[in-house]
Amino acid sequence: MSDMTPKPNLSPGVQTQGGIGSAPVPVIEHGEHSLHDEHEHHDQHWLWKYVFSQDHKQIGKQFLITGILWAIVGGTLSSLFRLQLGWPEGTMEWLKPVLGGWIQAGKLNPEFYLALVTMHGTIMVFFVLTAGLSGTFSNFLIPLQVGARDMASGFMNMLSYWFFFLSSVIMFSSLFIETGPAAAGWTIYPPLSALPQAIPGSGAGMTLWLVSMVFFIVSQLLGGVNYVTTVINLRTRGMSMSKLPLTIWAFFLTAILGILSFPVLFSAALLLVFDRSFGTSFFLSDIYIAGQALSNQGGSPVLFQHLFWFLGHPEVYIVIMPAMGMVSEVLATNARKPIFGYRAMIGSLIGISMLSFVVWAHHMFVTGMNPFLGSVFMFLTLIIAVPSGVKVFNWLATLWRGNIRFTAAMLFAIGFVSLFISGGLTGIILGNATLDIQMHNTYFVVAHFHLVMGSAAFFGLYAGVYHWFPKMFGRMMDEKLGYIHFWLTFAGVYLVFLPMHYVGIAGFPRRYYAWTGFDAFSQFADMNKFISIAAIIAFLGQFIFLFNFFYSIFRGRRATQNPWNSTTLEWTTPVELGHGNWPGEIPAVYRWPYDYSKPGSESDFIPQNVPYSQTKSSNLPYEQELVD
Repeated sequence: MSDMTPKPNLSPGVQTQGGIGSAPVPVIEHGEHSLHDEHEHHDQHWLWKYVFSQDHKQIGKQFLITGILWAIVGGTLSSLFRLQLGWPEGTMEWLKPVLGGWIQAGKLNPEFYLALVTMHGTIMVFFVLTAGLSGTFSNFLIPLQVGARDMASGFMNMLSYWFFFLSSVIMFSSLFIETGPAAAGWTIYPPLSALPQAIPGSGAGMTLWLVSMVFFIVSQLLGGVNYVTTVINLRTRGMSMSKLPLTIWAFFLTAILGILSFPVLFSAALLLVFDRSFGTSFFLSDIYIAGQALSNQGGSPVLFQHLFWFLGHPEVYIVIMPAMGMVSEVLATNARKPIFGYRAMIGSLIGISMLSFVVWAHHMFVTGMNPFLGSVFMFLTLIIAVPSGVKVFNWLATLWRGNIRFTAAMLFAIGFVSLFISGGLTGIILGNATLDIQMHNTYFVVAHFHLVMGSAAFFGLYAGVYHWFPKMFGRMMDEKLGYIHFWLTFAGVYLVFLPMHYVGIAGFPRRYYAWTGFDAFSQFADMNKFISIAAIIAFLGQFIFLFNFFYSIFRGRRATQNPWNSTTLEWTTPVELGHGNWPGEIPAVYRWPYDYSKPGSESDFIPQNVPYSQTKSSNLPYEQELVD
């Protein structure tokens, strides 16, 4: 247990760098420098203070606001294609003033429908749940929770946001070009994505999609390197790896996943550009258009699938792991209990990270792969359920007999656990190759990943916003509006995606513009209307959150320094956060981050920066030995 406390001989001018048991390394204490820097920051022009800021907190807010704007766009697109699916024979002439030529004879253009589905998936997976979630909270929380003045490189951090912003502008502009945005699905499988002449959405819209993703990948790599470097090198005195909050472990491992996997998508996009523009055949072979054979030969579209899903499956955990870390923090804080199985939670995060790189081909059981190879990926897929199950068990054990405070953040955290369980159970079904082949490209798959990844990650995002909003903006969000937002969203998500499992088992296909030509599916007309109505109401319910969020920034009740009585370091900073986070010396860390309701303690929480010498009545025997 000696690694659980800071070395007693560390002076104020020493920080630990590296892992558990690392030798102390002298560094310059920036107490005085931070005051000078903060004064300079106040004197900065607003353009450098709020727009091109190098302050990690401001950059986190930039990621959050941009992610919220993208979520509005993505939700609007999904509402449009749910209107089409719910009322395929109805008129959409009333949308012509907005959609223009994409409405023809009162009907939605079938090619534009494919573009809606493509852009919705791209926006939600990459721009909202990757950049908006991880970019926000990794930037905002890592320096505050590890005890650092800022990120390792403020300039790289600023660049990571502006590359993301540039990527956003390019992707958004593709919605307005004459031939429409990319329409090959968010997975952009060849040959639709590789042949500009295939369909209108394969032209300029696809090119802009690829250019946008190149800038997005650069943004993620810049951010990821910064996060990893900060966690390893800039932890405060006494903050060993075994004292890191689970949020930091989740952000740290997420950054490693991105650094290792996003370059693979970059290579796939680059090869796709070669096929589109320079006549190569990496992904094309024996292609005929209008009866005419193209010169491409020797390529394989399945190669692209391997490259895409080598990123695509770690991407699932790049999306969900930050939410896991934040939910763990919110559950422990509001259950007033230590997180159950802290080391097991870290081990499960590491296990998920490692296994996520060796299960990608379970997305490809129908590509004709060797059955033996398929069985290997099936086995690995089912194995990854073990660390996920460990996390669920530990979350439930943390809640068990806790003194639970039902804040809005806590409700969304519990909702996350519910969605992760229900969506994860269907993942076990789809992980079985025999069953997956039958349900591939049906609404069962759509329901599964929207529950376990999409909706669950959104619930983690909301839990994080409600919980850390006081630290971000110095004010409180309205809890009653938060309760209304939670129940509308929670009920809406289940009302949308549970029926999708049912129609998916019946064989209802995804990405079909209209299903009225199939007599077998006419019995699901009412079900589709029900799903569409629930989806639109759930989307409209998010505007309650938007009002609460933006109103509270300016008019919310002023927050105290530690409104949730939390133990982690970010709550030791002033309410009005300056550049440099702490006005004086950075607090040292003496204990793990979850000392809640400790027997013998005068309070039901003990912050990480409180020495054991001040809590003798609650010290365990090994902790008292450290004092003596």
